[in-house]
Amino acid sequence: MSPNIELVIFDWDGTLFDSVGQIVASLQYAAQQFEQPLTDEAAKSIIGLGLPEVMQILFPQVPDLHQDILQCYADHYVANSKSDVWFDGVAELLADLKQQGLKLAVATGKSRKGLDRVLVQTNSLALFDITRAASETKSKPDPLMLQEILTELDVAADRAIMVGDTSYDLEMAQNLKMPRIGVSYGVHSIETLQQYQPLTVAHTVQDLHVYLQRVLNVAALTES
Repeated sequence: MSPNIELVIFDWDGTLFDSVGQIVASLQYAAQQFEQPLTDEAAKSIIGLGLPEVMQILFPQVPDLHQDILQCYADHYVANSKSDVWFDGVAELLADLKQQGLKLAVATGKSRKGLDRVLVQTNSLALFDITRAASETKSKPDPLMLQEILTELDVAADRAIMVGDTSYDLEMAQNLKMPRIGVSYGVHSIETLQQYQPLTVAHTVQDLHVYLQRVLNVAALTES
């Protein structure tokens, strides 16, 4: 890993935003309305993918219902997610990184409409130099989302770090040989995340903050 880190890219749901429970509940609600079987484990496992991919994985038996199920899910999520907030410590982490001159980005499986809504909800649009949603590019774990971010900000892959809570996040970064950090407080298990050779797996936002500071301090010492 290059010590000269310029950019930190974050997944949203389950990494910055405490929304996993509501996503699962809304998927369950939509499945029930159309009498489709769905376990909590299955609903949780696809968080991070683009919504079309979610429908194909969860409801392959009813392709004609995908748009209706998606709309039902979206309506339920928007109506019931007002209390979703950042995990404790995220505001401080992002502000600290920004103050140190780091570029910040979001790479998410959300739709652009959904991402824009939560950026406004968290009053965080100005914190991020660029954001990418799955609806405007290829879904994780395809690396195109990250490639677009790197190109737009003119940053090499080894000068960026991807932070995420799912295998899709880490595999996407691994595909570009980008350094990556897993977080265990979101969707996928530590064992699953470690398969993608992350620099570390942080168990809390505070752990993540400490680790990133350590990486940045090493970079500062190297450059001095």
